[in-house]
Amino acid sequence: MNEINRRVAVVGAGLMGVGIASCLALAGEAVDVFDLSEARRAELPALADKIFEELMAAGRIAVAERDAARTRIRVVADLAALADASLVFEAVVERLEVKHALYAELEAVLPSYALIASNTSGFMPDVLCERMAHPERFLVAHFWNPPHVIPFVELVPAQATAPEACAALRGRLESAGFEAVLLSKAAPGFVGNRIQFAVLREALHLVQSGVADAATVDAVVRACIGKRYASFGPLETADLGGLHTFLDIGGHLMPQLEKNESVLQLLQALVAAGRCGASSGHGFYEWTDAHWQSVRERRQGMLARERPPR
Repeated sequence: MNEINRRVAVVGAGLMGVGIASCLALAGEAVDVFDLSEARRAELPALADKIFEELMAAGRIAVAERDAARTRIRVVADLAALADASLVFEAVVERLEVKHALYAELEAVLPSYALIASNTSGFMPDVLCERMAHPERFLVAHFWNPPHVIPFVELVPAQATAPEACAALRGRLESAGFEAVLLSKAAPGFVGNRIQFAVLREALHLVQSGVADAATVDAVVRACIGKRYASFGPLETADLGGLHTFLDIGGHLMPQLEKNESVLQLLQALVAAGRCGASSGHGFYEWTDAHWQSVRERRQGMLARERPPR
């Protein structure tokens, strides 16, 4: 396959789309980015530069690498411009009808060997590709936000996905510096979000029941569980601690854990009060300049510890 036919495309120039495109460009990929919105297309270079600036501030890339990555990103205003892409990442709004319509348009312009991967975090792959003429070329590639800080992707095949499509996409992502895992089958939320929301449910329960405030719960997770899980997952941790010990503890602790959705009432109350989090300036925390500075410093620390996204 010649170089022009190795072009990657990203459809959707929101934060995730720009993040994916920026990481791929840093890895040496030629990337086309399409968005229906002229305003989003115009904003893309500035958003990409913010990513590059954060990486430079952490000592992860040099000015020359930033400049080279800039030249590899091409913003396009017509889907027909993606006709030479061998791989397309879809990162559009989470509305099924929008995705179905987009896939039909992509299949009309892409070459037969091109793969289509959705960054969805909410839709099952079988539902996404049910109207495609060639569902064997489709799978989910769930990036984590922001991709330049967390270079990790969950690959989730549909029942019709060809095994060689999974292998090809995994190889391409790993060559670009991402850690990519392939799930054996799809499940709502995949793996990462299921575990994340299980932890969130218990964290909300602890706050709601008055055991600890939000800052204390977060401090516990950051200081012990988070540090452990950065190197050892929950199942390896259980092995290390002894499965017999975890069985004993789990026997009396698991029945005490929250198991229903009543904790969502806490989120509902905050949202109803206009406390939507960082975007509104208030959530569990007051998002003051000082708090934002703390977040920036912690992100810089994450970037300094992680390997480059390429």
